[in-house]
Amino acid sequence: MAAIKPGRPGGRHRRPAERQATYGEVLAIGEFRALWAGQALSLLGDQLSRVALSVLVFERTESPLATASVYALTYLPPIVGGPLLSGLADHYARRRIMIVCDVLRALLVALMAIPGTSFTALCVLVFCVVLLSAPFSAARAALLPELLEGDRYVAGSALQNMTNQAAQMLGFAIGGALIMGMGPYRALALDAATFMASALILVSGVRRRAAPARSGSGRPSMWKMTRAGARLVFGDPRLRTLVLFAWLCGFYVLPEGIATPYAAALTDDPQRVSFVAGLLMGSIPTGTVVGAFLFSRYVSPSGRLRSMGWMAMLTCAPLILCALRPPLAVVLVLWFVSGVGGAYQLAANAAFVRCVPAERRGQAFGLVQSGLLAAQGLGILIGGAAADEFGPEPVVALAGAAGLLVAATLAMLWTDSRKEIIERVRAEAPA
Repeated sequence: MAAIKPGRPGGRHRRPAERQATYGEVLAIGEFRALWAGQALSLLGDQLSRVALSVLVFERTESPLATASVYALTYLPPIVGGPLLSGLADHYARRRIMIVCDVLRALLVALMAIPGTSFTALCVLVFCVVLLSAPFSAARAALLPELLEGDRYVAGSALQNMTNQAAQMLGFAIGGALIMGMGPYRALALDAATFMASALILVSGVRRRAAPARSGSGRPSMWKMTRAGARLVFGDPRLRTLVLFAWLCGFYVLPEGIATPYAAALTDDPQRVSFVAGLLMGSIPTGTVVGAFLFSRYVSPSGRLRSMGWMAMLTCAPLILCALRPPLAVVLVLWFVSGVGGAYQLAANAAFVRCVPAERRGQAFGLVQSGLLAAQGLGILIGGAAADEFGPEPVVALAGAAGLLVAATLAMLWTDSRKEIIERVRAEAPA
């Protein structure tokens, strides 16, 4: 009888099947439920406050520039302050950081809700409120891997991602109606209440933990923490590639920023522009929700890592077809498919967590988040300027082509980097 060759079925012990976590497992963890509920409340309040501020500033100034400037302040603080303040999550207890940030934001938004607050004061308060989101987000992102191990982290991230997208869509959808009924000042007061409710949920639902262990004596300055975080993230080829995967969103989020002029190009009826723009803006987040569910539920942990490059290319490739100026129904499908591809961010996030030491996750996540916002803001800014010159369809197509080239390059770099991480994922599979 011929000998069984190595590598044939039965010739060696098979690897254990990779177990995928379920949403039920994740929601059964009380501390995660507290983080999840607090985040959902804050996000709904934030979306409501964005609409309220836009209405309030425009009513007071009747200036589109002033209204747009206040909205732009939601991008600037994390870009500037994120790398500096995120390191606090690695030097203080992360639960305490989140609670303090929530309470301070509640107080600041409550000041914004006082009738008669000057425009200058509103701008300063908005800046401070958004600035505090940097240490809060860094602390939450660093704490999450401590609550969810292995594939539970991916399931939890997917659940939070879907919640974020749903909160954005719901907040914008009901924000206008609520403000018509209660007015912008009361809407801001409601936002302040959501921050305070989030703090109370964290107090009661998340247990106390000691501050992350630190080596050496004394407390380094913020500049030293920032430089150390940058060396950590960009000095490791694996982390550098994963960060660039995250920042790729600057290409495929661009269409959302020029959805209104794109809608105007698709319809001759001025009354339908806002409706069509709403459909376009909702198509990519909807695709992201569907993609996150399918990717986390039906693709194995190592399969997600192997397909990450292809999924990243999927976010940009459909946008190229917008150069053909297809009708609305086709554009909605193309943008939806682009959103589905964005689910690769779940795998990139999980791989990033595996490669960063636990005691330095706050600073690392803060740097990535700041760059993420910068990529989105810069992409939308460039896209808007180019759309004025060339029209929205070719700009979206060019963004898709440029993003596809970058994604293909990252996919090739990732092929070498992913091997070690996949082996670690397989080694953690239950016997």
